[in-house]
Amino acid sequence: MKSFTRRLSLLAAVTATAAAIGTVPVPLAQARTELFTPPQLGIRFNADGDPGQCGGRTGDQWKNDFDATEPIRFDTDSRPGGCRLAFGIYDPDDLLRGSSVTYTFQATPGGDPAQCGNPGTHRMPIDGTSRTFGPTIRIDTDNRPGGCDLTFALSSPIGMSIGVNYSSDGDRAQCGNAGPDLGLFSPVDNDRQITVRIDTDDRPGGCRLQLRLASFSSGRASHTNG
Repeated sequence: MKSFTRRLSLLAAVTATAAAIGTVPVPLAQARTELFTPPQLGIRFNADGDPGQCGGRTGDQWKNDFDATEPIRFDTDSRPGGCRLAFGIYDPDDLLRGSSVTYTFQATPGGDPAQCGNPGTHRMPIDGTSRTFGPTIRIDTDNRPGGCDLTFALSSPIGMSIGVNYSSDGDRAQCGNAGPDLGLFSPVDNDRQITVRIDTDDRPGGCRLQLRLASFSSGRASHTNG
């Protein structure tokens, strides 16, 4: 919070100087960029068995505010193992102060719960000192009944949202609530949560997921569609 206050004071001083001389210096926007470090959204995605079940961007990735994460791809089936997944937010300047983000993981009604490891509602940490991930969930859907629901929700006083893009590249029935195309984002905000259903098995294709953080506190307008 002290870091955030110092930066606000410095930005105010730059603006006051510009007003006093009757001009807005060209470097003002650049000064703002240097003063504020944008928050980042992170995804950790790894296989614990056959790596062909967990495609797209594996490992850790962190993307700045308004930049979409690279797609991850679920294609779990009767092959050994599954996919491990976790999320986090890095906010070194406390721009998202007062905000809370959760991801809830649970078996679909009537589904085999063994396909959905570490169920429950987990907090996506918003950490200002290090890039930290929340609890890891495990996707191991196959030909057993049902699948797994993954729900994103948030509460924020500063108008933030998280865009969710979920799409299918094969049998669409495996990817519940999938959008029409990769690249279209639907917003999670104070008034809306979004659930994606993962029910991949031996049918063709898989499901692709991207996220995008958007916070009005960064001084930019939201570009989230949906």
